Amino acid sequence: MSAQITNDWQSWIGREDVRHDHVDPAAVKRWLATLDRAAPADGSVPQAYHWCLCLPDAPTAILGADGHPLREDSDDSFLPPIPLPRRMWAASKVEFVAPLRPGQSVMRSSRVASITEKQGGSGKLVFAEVAHETRGDGELAVREIQSIVFREPAPAGAPPAPPPASGNFDASGWDAHRMLVPSEALLFRYSALTFNSHRIHYDLPYACQEEGYRGLVVHGPLTATLLLDLAALHFGDNTLKKFDFRGTSPAICNEELHLTLRGTFDTIELAAFASDGRQVMAATAAA
Repeated sequence: MSAQITNDWQSWIGREDVRHDHVDPAAVKRWLATLDRAAPADGSVPQAYHWCLCLPDAPTAILGADGHPLREDSDDSFLPPIPLPRRMWAASKVEFVAPLRPGQSVMRSSRVASITEKQGGSGKLVFAEVAHETRGDGELAVREIQSIVFREPAPAGAPPAPPPASGNFDASGWDAHRMLVPSEALLFRYSALTFNSHRIHYDLPYACQEEGYRGLVVHGPLTATLLLDLAALHFGDNTLKKFDFRGTSPAICNEELHLTLRGTFDTIELAAFASDGRQVMAATAAA
């Protein structure tokens, strides 16, 4: 990547996109069914559902080899055509201002906040930060800074990471703990709810042979959603005001995923771990 290309990317900073949607009660029921949970008693929508709203809608004909829209051909993405093929949602900083409710009209305004090139252990990386504001019936509901990382291709012929070592995860020191094993059905349903066609979540040969994973990859926002669900069980629905998360390593389908929480209302720590203690996601929150 030349300096000239990087400089060209800077002209994309400040570029905006506005999308409209509505909180469909039937879609909310399908989301609740996917997570095996009940609706909040006050009729509101649980936190994390905003990730199912104002979705991209690129035609199938312009999807690339990984299932993402080809950025150079798509009007669906307002990010520049960064020439690194592997794209992942790396982190988010979320502020929950007001709960969404079924039937509301929704508008999401998005703005490219920054684009930064870095050199990582696995090669070149480009981080794009996008600022989102989601409004329900005109009132601000969610403010978010989303970080997207673009990476070089996986080395050809590189073996996938080994499975986690056998053993029981030690949940001592945490106030709340939930273990689940994400299934293909859970990943499929979440992909459908978020209109996510990235093949690492449903195409096992592609995930292993092309991207170098040892199995299907659990969506980062799905893991974040499960952590928010744990917080709702512990503190109550729509209690959190802030929630920041960062993916640290991939969670793999059909492997144990341990969700943990500790702390008080103003200082809450959450995390997701594999069975051998490898951290999958780190998060903080405040109520």
